Amino acid sequence: KYRMSDTLSDDASGGDDGQEDVMTPAELIGKLEEAWLNERFSPELLENKSEMGECVMEQLTHMEANLQRVWRGDVKASVHRMEIDRIRFVLSSYLRSRLQKIEKFFPHVLEKEKSRVEGDPSFLSPEEFAFAKEYLANTETYLKAVALKHMPPNLQTVDMLKAVPEPCLDSFVFLRVRERQENILVEPETDDQREYVVDLDVDSQHLMRYRSIAPLVSSGAVQLI
Repeated sequence: KYRMSDTLSDDASGGDDGQEDVMTPAELIGKLEEAWLNERFSPELLENKSEMGECVMEQLTHMEANLQRVWRGDVKASVHRMEIDRIRFVLSSYLRSRLQKIEKFFPHVLEKEKSRVEGDPSFLSPEEFAFAKEYLANTETYLKAVALKHMPPNLQTVDMLKAVPEPCLDSFVFLRVRERQENILVEPETDDQREYVVDLDVDSQHLMRYRSIAPLVSSGAVQLI
């Protein structure tokens, strides 16, 4: 569990019980921005960060309350108001990007979540899972009412997994390396050439197929940009 200290609070460090991973505002917002960029630029839906989002919302509310105690003409109040608005934008954009992917790939997202091994991280928050199921049900109802009921009996069903395109994991993405990686497979071996592998140095930037570095995005070893 994460907790962000509030720079406007009179006692940001009070009340720590030792059970929380206390982060500074810069550290937590940095984590949010990393998740936001990865979600924006990855072709597939990534692991959900709902706990982090809830923590940010809780602390934003706390910061708003503390801001009310600051004189409105204080320059510090204006700066903190702009920072609050910026954080809200990043969080809203992050959540909106996830919803857009769920709407675009909903049957594949649900199938991936259902096939998840118990104990593995969830790709959907409970709210996103409920939204995806409702979206699937509404889409099927709409198709039946508008088209399928007018088709021959043997054509009145549709396989959503086949009807809706999957995320294109072979699309290219820009990335920055955060942890050195060796022998990353860029191109599989073919009849015309041997397999092509590269080393990724820290802080280097690359344009690569997403499929090649998808596990590194999940682990945080690379950052999409």
